[in-house]
Amino acid sequence: MEPVPDVSLNATAASLLGFLHDGPRTGWDLHAIAETCIGGFWTVTRSQVYRELTALASRGFVEEGSVGARAQKPFTITADGKAAFALWIDRDPGEATIRHPLLLTIAFGAHLAPARRAEILREHRLRHEEVLAEYRRQWEQSEGHRSVFDSATLDFGIRYEQATLDWFDALPAEVTGDQASS
Repeated sequence: MEPVPDVSLNATAASLLGFLHDGPRTGWDLHAIAETCIGGFWTVTRSQVYRELTALASRGFVEEGSVGARAQKPFTITADGKAAFALWIDRDPGEATIRHPLLLTIAFGAHLAPARRAEILREHRLRHEEVLAEYRRQWEQSEGHRSVFDSATLDFGIRYEQATLDWFDALPAEVTGDQASS
């Protein structure tokens, strides 16, 4: 009996394989697609993309194409890569972990001057307003052109950002540093 090959994938590598199902792509293309499609909830740096592509190629999950324009090389998913992705996508994704730097700052907010805490909260609220506006723009622009899966993911992003803005609105003055309303 032959040993079963190790086909375990990390989420970033698996995501790249998922994007490659749509056809050959360069590392640059994959990073841009990741930023657009999953960037709101899964960070992928350009260096991670190239590191993972190298690892996937060494495992036979992708094939490197010939160097093309701007010295870029397309990658194509192999049959083994599709099989590895199929195993990965079929697993239980596990529990979500909240790793939110703002919440860590708020947890220790008593150690910040109220004015600084208020400034941090204003800056983050503005960022969430901008992300929500971008998600809503994507929703409008992709109407009729997105899959039900893309819709579900984008809908989550919209609802997450709206819930976060609702959370900002519900913070007590003691947290926000807005002593005028207390």
